[in-house]
Amino acid sequence: MSRLLIHPAGETGKVHDVTPESAGWGYVGFGLYRLQPGERAAEQTGDTEVILVLVEGKARITGAGQDWGEMGNRMDVFEKTPPHCLYLPNGTDWEAVATTPCTLAVCAAPGKGNYPAQRLGPEGIELTPRGKGTNTRHVNNIAMEMRDVADSLLVTEVFTPAGHWSSYPSHRHDEDDFPRMTYLEETYYMRLNPAQGFGIQRVYTEDGSLDETMAVKNHDVTLVPKGHHPCGAPYGYELYYLNVMAGPLRKWRFQNDPDHDWIAQRDAG
Repeated sequence: MSRLLIHPAGETGKVHDVTPESAGWGYVGFGLYRLQPGERAAEQTGDTEVILVLVEGKARITGAGQDWGEMGNRMDVFEKTPPHCLYLPNGTDWEAVATTPCTLAVCAAPGKGNYPAQRLGPEGIELTPRGKGTNTRHVNNIAMEMRDVADSLLVTEVFTPAGHWSSYPSHRHDEDDFPRMTYLEETYYMRLNPAQGFGIQRVYTEDGSLDETMAVKNHDVTLVPKGHHPCGAPYGYELYYLNVMAGPLRKWRFQNDPDHDWIAQRDAG
């Protein structure tokens, strides 16, 4: 199995726990809890800032010394409604108690204490189309660069229709050379509709030193330490993914694969 593909560790509890140490990089962490009503998840943020994303279901959440009440409204991620999200700075803690079956994502990256705890959704998040033809997908920008809400984290959701491609044309963001490009590590948390489906993701560098193609299934996580990383949804199956990105600079600047940049140039014309 590819070292870049991580299957969930069971169906309940904390099923993903990606840390910089386990991933072999320096910035991004990603956790995922699948909880039944009454079950609890709790963590300290330590040196990281965190964005909690209610992928689906509801939970009562306390964090950073505040009671945020019951959060969540989307009972199935493929409803495509804006998610309820909560930003928590480093040096705080949080607890979530599920009030319905609940999928809770924990997006983490180094924090500097510059931003207060705050709700990030559903207000301020609008499903937005991107791309053309079978490259069309729909995006919920939770905490991308245009929202000045975090020290390091960039977080977004993408819905890719059946038979379409996403994170395409192939692009990379693996050099710390702003404004030409920024170095951003990235995780993908994948969902399929219907759930028994699969998607395809390729992670590769232009020199061929990294070139892995993975069949991703429901609840899998993929790691993108460098290189280009397109993904596709086969006919009959919608693909959802939650992206977490972070690096030394909270800006998203990328370069397309020169072999495929003509597609972006054509579509921009």
